[in-house]
Amino acid sequence: MHSTLGPQDDVVAHLGHIPCRILVAGVSGSGKTTLARRLAARLDLPHTEIDALFHGPDWTPRATFVEDVRAAVGQEAFVMEWQYRAVRPLLLDEAELVVWLDLPTLTTMRQVVTRTVRRARHKEVLWNGNVEPSLWTIFTDRDHIVRWAWSTRRSLRDLPVVAARQDPPVALVRLRSRRQVETWVRRLPWRPIR
Repeated sequence: MHSTLGPQDDVVAHLGHIPCRILVAGVSGSGKTTLARRLAARLDLPHTEIDALFHGPDWTPRATFVEDVRAAVGQEAFVMEWQYRAVRPLLLDEAELVVWLDLPTLTTMRQVVTRTVRRARHKEVLWNGNVEPSLWTIFTDRDHIVRWAWSTRRSLRDLPVVAARQDPPVALVRLRSRRQVETWVRRLPWRPIR
């Protein structure tokens, strides 16, 4: 029987060891990459940002995306965001822990809007030379990140069922607020830098 762990649960005791194959799941704006970086630093694990593998120049998908993801999760240890339907099963097959940032819609939408405005105003260079388009494209591009974030805000509701079907089982930690994230991260051990 699969159970979902919460912020007070000891994931190390549950697994019997410090996790080293970790996915961070959440809708756009939930803070997946920020948490993935924190976990990688705290546990001294390599982090691969999946958006950097997916987005080529001019926002075109990279032809080697699936192979690059396969190589990243083929390592002994990794932290990566769980996104892109084409590779989600591959990611889940290699993970031992999924941390689900199941934050309120108001929180995630505020974050995605703030991040998008900051990136666009400062012409922040993202993956492979890409920059956010003009803010006006929210009205003309139906796939604009803010519109997409709204339309997919409930897309992970079946994650506990998906995790429960995994063989071997993958542990799932569900965090529903920033406070829960902080509580859970504080409970993790520090792994000395190798």
